[in-house]
Amino acid sequence: MNFFQAQNKARQNTRLLTLLFIAAVVSLVILTNLLVLLFFTASPPGMSLTEQIANAPKELWLYTSAGVIGLIAVASGFKFLALQGGGKAVAESLGGVLIHQNTRDSQQRQLLNVVEEMAIAAGMPVPPVYLIRENSINAFAAGFGIHDAVIGINQGTIDLLNRQELQGVVAHEFSHILNGDMRINLRIIALLNGILILGIIGGGLMRGSMFSRSRDRGGLIALGIGLLIIGYGGTFFGQLIKAAVSRQREYLADASAVQFTRSSQGIANALKKIGAHSSGSHIESPKADENSHLFFGAIKSFSSMMATHPPLDARIRALDPTWKPRKQGATRNQNPGAAGSSSFAGVASAEPVSQFSGSANVDAARHLITTANAELSQASHDTFEARALVYAMLLSEDAQIRNSQLELISQLAEAGVPGLVPGIYQNVRRQDKQHKLLHLDQAIPTLKEMSKQQYQRFYDLIGKLIVADQSVDIFEWVAHRVLTQELYAHFVRPFRGSGRISRANKVQKQVGLVLSLLATLGSSSDDERQLAYRRGLAHWGGRQSMTRLDYFDYRELNQALDKLRDLKTDLTQRFIDACAHVVNADGKLTADEFAVIKGVATALGCPLPPLENRA
Repeated sequence: MNFFQAQNKARQNTRLLTLLFIAAVVSLVILTNLLVLLFFTASPPGMSLTEQIANAPKELWLYTSAGVIGLIAVASGFKFLALQGGGKAVAESLGGVLIHQNTRDSQQRQLLNVVEEMAIAAGMPVPPVYLIRENSINAFAAGFGIHDAVIGINQGTIDLLNRQELQGVVAHEFSHILNGDMRINLRIIALLNGILILGIIGGGLMRGSMFSRSRDRGGLIALGIGLLIIGYGGTFFGQLIKAAVSRQREYLADASAVQFTRSSQGIANALKKIGAHSSGSHIESPKADENSHLFFGAIKSFSSMMATHPPLDARIRALDPTWKPRKQGATRNQNPGAAGSSSFAGVASAEPVSQFSGSANVDAARHLITTANAELSQASHDTFEARALVYAMLLSEDAQIRNSQLELISQLAEAGVPGLVPGIYQNVRRQDKQHKLLHLDQAIPTLKEMSKQQYQRFYDLIGKLIVADQSVDIFEWVAHRVLTQELYAHFVRPFRGSGRISRANKVQKQVGLVLSLLATLGSSSDDERQLAYRRGLAHWGGRQSMTRLDYFDYRELNQALDKLRDLKTDLTQRFIDACAHVVNADGKLTADEFAVIKGVATALGCPLPPLENRA
């Protein structure tokens, strides 16, 4: 299942969850109406329940129904607002502590390296990592999408797992990010909170009435008990829904982890260690129950009906059919290479690029990281040097313009940053564009450690640096797009496409502009540009003429992408493949072409793994 198929599946699950929630709300409304009817309406002796229902005032049904729906809506809405902080809000509610990118703790450093490697392999932003101070082996991914995702890891996970096992767990969590599971998980939390509110009110009524001397005390206690039963009964069925959806996704995430790492051994051994560890994967946090479906392993023992995760034995056997409980010898990997390597094929790939979106190319990521400038990689993990690194990337090759940019940095940057820029620039200027993009990705989680005031200052300054020479080149546009997408999502709010555009003819102009840009970048010959453009347009469908581009108009490109972000998933997939048809028309992919595809994919929220190394 690729990224786009997974997103469609996630949307189907969301619609199913919404329907089930509506059914649960309707059931709660009916049961609460019956409860109020029994305790608060007088009826002659001997009248049957059917007759009571028939003779009940219409106002009773109206006010009770409106009250129940209103309470559920307010409780769910309040929880949604509490979760607007995305993954960061969830991690902090569970007691998570941000692991800073410049940490010197060897275990934490290894964890950050594994997360960074997996993010680069998947072509997505490196997410912040939070440490949960619990001794069990567990982890989670949370957020609304790839741009506000975070990874949470228990202390026991980094204490007890080796690097290969840790990589298997991290790959499992990245699968949840790429498969669109996280948004469903947050919606489940909010919706179940709404269903639970009746039980909370019932419990409050019952406790309050016990100390009351009112004549209605008995009725209030009975009503409280009734609401408690109805509310928690609704939650029981809600938990069943949550468990059923979650169990299926855990099997898929385990399988994806094998595909990403090209080995079943790491994740299988991690699961075996959970079974052997005294604390297993249990979580003690009081907020753990409502987040139980987020975690890598079950947070406590549930009945088979209520379990949010498949049985541990079943998950291990799915990964290692030779494994037998209580007789754990050396772990045998049935076929380590079976998953194969996936990558965004850089030269005239016969497969659509969209087939690689949502996969991971660990080998290409490792090659990029190991061939990168070590000093720049280190700078990307320091809060001051990361800012200086981005500023250095935007410096002009023209000495006069560069001097004016350095003057801007000296005037507007945070104290301590300007002095770092010239030295970092000497390293940056020797990097190719792919490695520059790597260092930019590495710096993203470090930049997210800024305060909101520092972010605003930083963001304003990069805009001034980009336009200092009165023009915007391809790399500057891509860098700005990546920074905007990632930092705006973290400090302000995530970009969320509506998916409301379902007809290709509504975006013909915007598609034509992007395809024209790619065709123009790929060749200096008009005939070759027209041929490449026609190849892309044929895949997309339509008759839009190629736009003549005398210069790179980044404003028009941004406006086009702002609209294309609202495409439905199937059209987004077709558009990304149309872009690939253009750039692969001549059988080669230039650095500028890949940079633009990276920027376009980032704007549309579609991760693309790095280019296969063909050196």
